[in-house]
Parts: sequence; C-alpha cells; structure tokens
Amino acid sequence: MHRVFNSPVDSIVFDTGHQSYVHKLLTGRKNFDNLRQKDGIAGYPQRSESEHDIVESSHASSSLSWADGIAKAYRLTGQDDRYVVALIGDGALTGGMAWEALNNISDDNDRKLVIIVNDNGRSYAPTIGGFARTLNDIRTEQTYRKLYRLSRKFFERFGWLGRSAFSMIRGAGKGLLGSVTPKSMFPNLDLKYIGPIDGHDLEAVEQALEQAKKYAYPVIVHVITQKGKGFDPAMLNEADQFHAVGQINPETGESLETATSSWTKVFGSELVQLAENNDRLVAITGAMLNPVGLGEFAKRFPNRVFDVGIAEQHAVTSAAGMAFGGLHPVVAVYATFMNRALDQVLMDVALHKEGVTFVLDRAGVTGPDGASHHGMWDLAIFQVVPNIRIAAPRDANLLRELLGEAVAIEDAPTLVRFGKGSVDENINALRRLDDGVDVLFESSAKDVLLVAVGSMAKIALQVTSLLAAQGIGVGAVMARLVEGDAMRARAEVENGENPRAGRAAGTNSRPSPTSSRPRSPSRSAAGPSTRS
Repeated sequence: MHRVFNSPVDSIVFDTGHQSYVHKLLTGRKNFDNLRQKDGIAGYPQRSESEHDIVESSHASSSLSWADGIAKAYRLTGQDDRYVVALIGDGALTGGMAWEALNNISDDNDRKLVIIVNDNGRSYAPTIGGFARTLNDIRTEQTYRKLYRLSRKFFERFGWLGRSAFSMIRGAGKGLLGSVTPKSMFPNLDLKYIGPIDGHDLEAVEQALEQAKKYAYPVIVHVITQKGKGFDPAMLNEADQFHAVGQINPETGESLETATSSWTKVFGSELVQLAENNDRLVAITGAMLNPVGLGEFAKRFPNRVFDVGIAEQHAVTSAAGMAFGGLHPVVAVYATFMNRALDQVLMDVALHKEGVTFVLDRAGVTGPDGASHHGMWDLAIFQVVPNIRIAAPRDANLLRELLGEAVAIEDAPTLVRFGKGSVDENINALRRLDDGVDVLFESSAKDVLLVAVGSMAKIALQVTSLLAAQGIGVGAVMARLVEGDAMRARAEVENGENPRAGRAAGTNSRPSPTSSRPRSPSRSAAGPSTRS
C-alpha cells in the first residue's frame, strides 16, 4: 500500500486497526519497546502519534463508511488527486454497516476509492455465514486454476495424445466448474473487482494495487492471506490463531502467563451447568465464541449456540425472536460492542417484554486495549431500558447466583456484567437486607457508608480497614442489582411466580399455554396457512 499510494496525501483507513503495526513501522514509529503501555505505541491507529493515522476506533465494519465520507469530501472540495484506501477483513464484512457503505459506494461510484479485502477466513474466529461460503467458492476457483496449470503441464509431456486427452477432460469439467465458481465477491454491485490475489506474493499484490489506482474509480482488490503465516504455533492454534495472544515463548508459542480463574471461565462453566438442566437455554455471540467463554458450551451443545458474525444488532433482535418462540437466549459479547445494539434492546426486547439475558464481558476499563475497547458505557446506557435488571457480581459465587436468576426471568431483559482478567476471591456477606442489599462490613459507629458495585467490593473492604484504623465508623454494602428490583427477581425464581419462567422450581418446563402474554402460535392453533 505504501509503495503504491502516497500517505498521508492519500488516506489509508484500517478496519479495527489490528493490521496497522507494519504501517506504523513504515511511517516512522520504530520503537515498540513500550507497545500498549503508557507513553508507548498504541495497539491501534492513533492520530496523536502520526498524521498517517485516521481512524482510532477498533470497532469492526466501519472503515468503508469512513472511506465513503472521506472520498466524498475530497471530491466536493476539489481534492481530486487524493485517493482513499480502506483495508477491511472478511470477518468485518459480516457486519451490516459494511454492506450499507458498499451500497452507497456503488451508487455514487465516481471517486478514487480502493477497497482492499484481506481474506483469511477469520476474525476472532472462522468467518461464518453465506458470504463466507461465497469467499470459500472464490478460493476454490483459485485452487482450480492452479490445478489446471499443473495438469496441463503433466499431459503436455505425452505430446499430441496427451494434449487431446487434456482437452477432452477439461471440456467435460469446464461447464460444471464454470457454473459454480463466482467471478466476483459482489456480482450485483457496480464495482470493479480485481482478484483473488495471493496476499503473500508481494509483487502480485503491488501489481493489483497499481491496476486499481489507474482505474481511478471505486474498486475492490481481493487478497487472500493465511492468518499466522510464518509462525507455526499460530497457524496450528485452532481457537484464534493467536489473535488475542499474551506473552508467549517465541519458539514454542506456549504461554508464559500464569493460569488463573477468570470471570470468563466462571461464566462459561456455569452456563453449561444451567443448560444441562434447561433445554430452552441457547447462547448467541458475535464472532467471539471463545473470547466470551462459549467454547465449552459449543462443544457440549453445538446445536444450541449461534455465532452471528460481527452483527450485534442482528444478534439482539434474533434473540428476541428466539424468546418469542419459547427459548431463553443468552447474548454474550464484550461490553463495548453492546453499545451498537441499544435500539434493538429497547425496541425489540424491552418493548415486547422478551426474556433475553445479556452477558457483558470486559466491562469497565480494559487496560491496554485502547479507548474504544473500554466497556465503561454500558451502565449509563442500559439503565434507561424499561424493566431491565442489571447485575454486577463481586466474585465467582455471586456471578453463578446472579446468572441463574437472570436466565429465569422471562418477561424482561436481564444483564450481567463483569470485568477483564482474574476473578476475585469470594467475599461472604454478613447478612442480606430485605431489599436485596448485601452488608459486607459494619461497625457500631455510623460515620461513613461505602456503596460498592461489582468487583469494587474488594476495594471497598480495603478502604473500611483504613478508615477503621483511624477511628472512623464505617459500613460497606453492595446491591445485588445495579438496576431493577432484586427481591422481586429472586422471589419469582424461588416461588415460580413468573408465568413464563422455564426454570421455575428447578424444572425444564416449557412456557405455559395459559401465559398472560401471547407466544408464537403452533400450526394447529394458527389454523391453515394464508400463503398461496
């Protein structure tokens, strides 16, 4: 890209920015000693670091909309000599926003806009869906071409007889292969397509980009790469091919980090236990099956887990439909990505009083992951949702307890949030008040009251010790729910009062047909089909 295009005159936009390290090296940032640390190089593009960086957000599928807007601005301001280059992965193309941008780019296609699709069949996990199957077909076409060349060389060794045999065999197979292999990634869009190109053949990639530049109109360059290529431990890592790798032995790829019990592991294990006793429980995620702890669930219940790709809005509304149909969906995503689906939580889940549980991993500040990965907006955003119950557990035991209560609520959304990293040791409450508040510490004097949320309970207890040592009377409490009626929720679970609760009294019962809310009708109840 940097040989063919002239950054920063030409604007280069990275989708999520995971791919930008080489870009940073080529634009003068060569000291990576403090990578992702204070005063060091950021893990994503950063405008404060360089004029070559444009989009800092690490949320996927937005690059094409950025590129569309920048290209329009250049055209309207007379900067016709400037190109816009967007680099997007096939995983990000599962997000609906990317397709909205493509629709607009193809409608207004007189701009110098180059879209490079880095196709390695993965985002965090293998790319899924119908589009992924299309890309697989294109890769198959490339394999076919390679086999064609090799087989032709083989038959030519036998002179005219070999050439005749080759022509007959090729003629028999050409019609079939020609009917099933696609010629473009987007055959219905008015966009020029170049590819597929071997992304590890630098000369071929540069030639394709030169061709795209000369075209001077929107064009897609389809580049096929292998994630982790050149490092065997990464290529052999089935989970994510070291997408989110920590400190490792560079020779073996083995982790150098001490294994601890994380919030994610506790959630994943408990969800499996709940699903063992409730066959209505299903799990949904957005291209993050293993990062959010659903790997064990997927192995145990492969037909009850749905990876929708990078499509949080679809995930939430699909979950509402599943709840209407008699299931209880658990939507597990990183807290920062849940921001994208507020409208669907409001209008599709809460408005219709559907029982959907949202589990937000990486809630709060996430350390070196960057500003757009911090999950610090969900508490403020989702407290506006009517009738929602928001829980922030302080330890593993309370996480298990609150998750069990959440999946038993069938007439409103529930949300459980927890942070990144290791889970704190269990903190036993002195007692539980009638309103669901846990008393963690109290003294005879009543000078100061500390109210903790989630894992801040540990810090609250540390503060009580410091204050008590100074003779200050202090108490520390923690609400089991940040939002919602804790005791009503618990009573419904224990007493089976919720008419739609699938786990009332510890059973696997389906929603009662006498439920006060309409459910998805059966064929017999709905009568004959009205479709002709």
